Order: sequence, then structure tokens, then C-alpha cells
Amino acid sequence: MQRIRVGMTGLAVVVLLMMLAFAFFSSVNREAPVSAAGASNASVVANLTGIDNVAADRTRDEPLAELGVAPSTDDPAAAAQAREQAHRQDAATGK
Repeated sequence: MQRIRVGMTGLAVVVLLMMLAFAFFSSVNREAPVSAAGASNASVVANLTGIDNVAADRTRDEPLAELGVAPSTDDPAAAAQAREQAHRQDAATGK
């Protein structure tokens, strides 16, 4: 009987601690963010790098081309030439 009482007491303490932590963190989230005088505006800083986003999006679609392992599909002639070279190497090695 004492084991059950100790276990239930421990469980109650853990639940109480979790409730206190939840109350503390929820009150912190409700506070307005602090900004220092003369600090930069986060939305302006986030948009500073927006110039090269189009080029970056194209390279994100081709991680192998970015690493230099495979040719980029931006230049179809280079991709066709790389395929022909790969086929020639496969034929030469007998694959």
C-alpha cells in the first residue's frame, strides 16, 4: 500500500511541475518582443537577400548539378553531350 502511495505522490509532483512549467512558458510567449533603440527591423533584413532567390531556387532543384556531379538541365545541349559521353563510357567498359 505504501508503494502505491509513494508512486501516486511522485506522479502528482511530476504533473504539478509540468503544469508550472507550462504556465511559465505560456506567460513568456504572451509578452511583446523587446526591440532595442536603433535595432534593425527583422522584416527588412529578411528581404535583403531576395535578389538572387530565382537563381537559388533553380539550383536547389538540382543538388547533383550544384555539386558538379551531374550537368545542369538549364543547358540541354550540355546535358545531351554528357549523356552521350556516359553511354560511350558504358559501351567501352561493357556495362
